Amino acid sequence: MSTYDQGGGAESIAWRLSEHYRRRGHDSAMVVGEKVGEDPHVIPLSQASAHHETHSSIARFSRTLSSYEGRLRGIWRMRRWLEAYVAHPDNWWETCLGRDHFHFPETWRLLELSPADPDILHCHNLHGGWLSRGGYFDLRALPELCRTIPTIITLHDTWLLSGHCAYTLGCERWKTGCGHCPDLSIYPAISRDGTAENWQRKRDIYAACRLYVSTPSRWLLHQVEQSILAPAIIEGRVIPNGVDLSHFCPGSQRAARTARGLPQDAAILLFVANLAKSNMFKDYRTVERCAITTAARYQHRKVLLLVLGEQGEPLVFENGEVQFIAFQRDANILAQYYQAADVYVHAAKSDTFPNTVLEALACGLPVIATAVDGIPEQIEESRSGYLVQAGDADTMASRVIQLLSSEGLRTSMGTTAADIASRSFGIQRQVQAYLDWYEQILDSSQLAGQSAHAC
Repeated sequence: MSTYDQGGGAESIAWRLSEHYRRRGHDSAMVVGEKVGEDPHVIPLSQASAHHETHSSIARFSRTLSSYEGRLRGIWRMRRWLEAYVAHPDNWWETCLGRDHFHFPETWRLLELSPADPDILHCHNLHGGWLSRGGYFDLRALPELCRTIPTIITLHDTWLLSGHCAYTLGCERWKTGCGHCPDLSIYPAISRDGTAENWQRKRDIYAACRLYVSTPSRWLLHQVEQSILAPAIIEGRVIPNGVDLSHFCPGSQRAARTARGLPQDAAILLFVANLAKSNMFKDYRTVERCAITTAARYQHRKVLLLVLGEQGEPLVFENGEVQFIAFQRDANILAQYYQAADVYVHAAKSDTFPNTVLEALACGLPVIATAVDGIPEQIEESRSGYLVQAGDADTMASRVIQLLSSEGLRTSMGTTAADIASRSFGIQRQVQAYLDWYEQILDSSQLAGQSAHAC
C-alpha cells in the first residue's frame, strides 16, 4: 500500500520491494492512491470504490489534465480539487475545519482488490503525496484491517505521529497533543489549526490497532516509541532502505561525464532532491552557498554544482555555476550523474534516511551532509564522508575543498563508501529482511490462532 507507484523516496522503495518479491516467486500486488505507471501489478485504490464508475471518470479526467501541467496555469489546483472534493465531497468540510482527510470509503474494501486472500498487508505512506495532497486512505479502517490480516506499517516520515506535518522540524507538540501549531504550512499543509483534533483522532484509532512497525532509521523508531502510535505496536524493527547495486555502483568518471555532456576538467558537486529549491525539508540555500564559497576559495578548477530534481536557468558566479537538471526516472542515467561527480553534498532541515545519500555511497562518491535525523546513521565520519551542522555552508565548503585538494583521500573515501553500501544498503538485503519478518509474523499468527482454537 503506497501513495503512488512512481515518485520520490518512499514511493520508489515500496515499488521496488513489490517488484523484487515477484522476482523471487512471491505473489505481490501494489495498491496505490494514484497510479502513475503501466505496471499491471499496480492497482489504484479507486477500483475498490462502490462508486467506481464515477471515481474512474474523475481519475481519467484528472490524468488528462495532468498533461497540461506546466503549460496552463491552475491545472494542478483543478486536479487537486477534482480528486479531493468532487470524488470525495465530505473532504471539503474536513478541509474547512483543518482536519486530515479520512473520507475514502474504498479503503474499507481494500482487501477485495486481491485475487486471493493475502497473507500480509504492508503499508507505506498513508497520507497524500506531492501530486494529491488531499490524501487517499481512510485511517479509520486501520483497526479493522489489522484484525483481519497481519499488518505492517513502514514509516518514511512522522505524519502518523503528528497533528498534520510529515516532519516536525524540531517542534515537540506531537508528544503531548499538538494544537496551537507554529506552522500550518508544513507539508501536508492545512488551512486552519485542527492539529489537536487530528492528533486525538489518530490516537483513538491506534488504540484499537495491533500493528507491526518498521522504520529505515533508529532515529525514526525512537520517535515512534515516544508517540501515540507506540501502544499499538506488537513489534518494531529498523530495516534500512536499500538501493539497486546493479545500477548504483562505481564507474568511470570520464565515461560518465562524456555520456552526460559534462566538462572533464571541472570540479563537480552533486545534490539530488525532488523540487530542490522549494522543498521545505531540504536546504538548497546551504548547498548553493557551499558551492559559491568553494568556488571562491578553490581556484584550481571551475566548480560546477549540479542540482538534479529541479529546473531553471543556470546560476553563474565567480569561478563556477549551478546547473539545474530535471528529475531522472532512468536509474542508469541517474547513476551516471553520481559517477560523474567528485563529491555529493546533501543539506537538509529534516530527513529520515534519504535514498540519494545511499545511491551516492553505492556509486563510490564521498558524501558531505548535514547531521540531522537519520542521516548520521548512513555516513561513517571520516571514512565514507563528513557530517556538518545544519545550515553550516562554510564547514561544508571546507570539507568539499579538503576532498577536492586530495585525489588520494577522495578515492580512498569513495572506495570505502562503495564497500559500506554494498555490505549494508543493498536492495537484496532489505528485501530479505522483510521476507524473513513476514515469515516470522505468519508463524506467530498461526500459533496464536491454534492457541485460540484450543481454548
